[in-house]
Amino acid sequence: MSDIAIRVQNLSKQYKIGVKSHDRLKDLLAYSLNGLFRRSSRSSLDSQPSTLDSPNPQSEIRNPKSDYIWALKEVSFEVKQGETLGIIGPNGAGKSTLLKILSRITEPTSGRGEIFGRVGSLLEVGTGFDRELTGRENIYLNGAILGMTKREIGRKFDEIVDFSGVEKFIDTPVKRYSSGMYVRLAFAVAAHLEPEILIVDEVLSVGDAAFQKKCLTKMQDVGKRGRTVLFVSHNMSAIARLCERVILLDEGKVVADGLSHQVVSAYLSAGIGATAVREWPDHGKAPGRDVARLRAVRVRTEDGRIADAVDIRRPVAIEMEYDVLLPGYVLSPYYEFYNEEGVPVFSAADLDPAWRRRPRPIGRYVSTTWVPGNLLSEGTLLVAAGLATMDPVIIQFHERDVVAFHVIDTLDGDSARGDWSGPWEGFVRPLLKWNTRFSPNE
Repeated sequence: MSDIAIRVQNLSKQYKIGVKSHDRLKDLLAYSLNGLFRRSSRSSLDSQPSTLDSPNPQSEIRNPKSDYIWALKEVSFEVKQGETLGIIGPNGAGKSTLLKILSRITEPTSGRGEIFGRVGSLLEVGTGFDRELTGRENIYLNGAILGMTKREIGRKFDEIVDFSGVEKFIDTPVKRYSSGMYVRLAFAVAAHLEPEILIVDEVLSVGDAAFQKKCLTKMQDVGKRGRTVLFVSHNMSAIARLCERVILLDEGKVVADGLSHQVVSAYLSAGIGATAVREWPDHGKAPGRDVARLRAVRVRTEDGRIADAVDIRRPVAIEMEYDVLLPGYVLSPYYEFYNEEGVPVFSAADLDPAWRRRPRPIGRYVSTTWVPGNLLSEGTLLVAAGLATMDPVIIQFHERDVVAFHVIDTLDGDSARGDWSGPWEGFVRPLLKWNTRFSPNE
């Protein structure tokens, strides 16, 4: 028996700009109730070249000068059973189109996809829900689409409702739900009705932070039970934590496929995510005043590489290159670190004894500080770089968000999180020493 859960071969999708799309979802729901999604050994997604869907389903405008674009172009990969695969890339890379094809909402223009198992999908808010039906009725509808019996759905019903947190409104038509309530119930259904393959898009961003963390923990649990997960997200911390393997899409093509930390680093280094280096080769345009001007700020790893993504266990260097234009001034370079929400995490001032309280002569300087490993929490850190003269204090330059880098935690067990794979709060994540004394019962 093959251990492949998903096989994609030369899959392509073409859209015609300016033409209203033909959405298979309504037909799919009706057909599904007659057994389309019932468990089978293989579900194929063969191409139908005559089908050209619009990238804008709401568009009613027909443009006589419309042309074609490729949302996906000859995409090929395989996913093993029990594997959790992350899919990342910039907006418009083709991620959602790929998931819609694999979920049988959209047909490919060419190529072939094969799915071995029962699929549960959460792509857009309310996908698969009938807005006129209540939350209770939609749970049973989605279970039927997955090929489950009423008794099977009933065994999971209370767990689904409790996870979603919408128990007070479970008998209310979902058309009256907020977007947050909608997505909470939709995820609860998709994750709890025991699909063999779970497909989740960035739709989780609709929920609040607490629910997002709850969903990530649930997806980890699904993966640990041997089910296959496809996860699209712009949250690199979540991708790195959930997925050992990641595919990077750009302009409809697979540009990287490998270990999560390697692909995430490639994605960020491409200038799409964080920026690990900023330079001002033109002296006249460089930030600064009469005494000093900033020329570059860089993020480096232990081996000297410029890196957008760093291992949480390893030290990372921030270096500031600047020109001193006038002699006789005591200078104080400094950094400020912020998280993704703009909250200050910590600051650092230059205390190098070689230059502390000592006037600096004219010339080029590179001041570097090292942030130790096992200090920062996972996520994106943005850095402000500044320099001031002392006595009197005059800011020569201060560049907010001049560089950024992503801290990636691992599940190897030797970082501060240990063997815990769930959410871990805090701005910092130090690896502290522990000691336990044991006394046997007498």
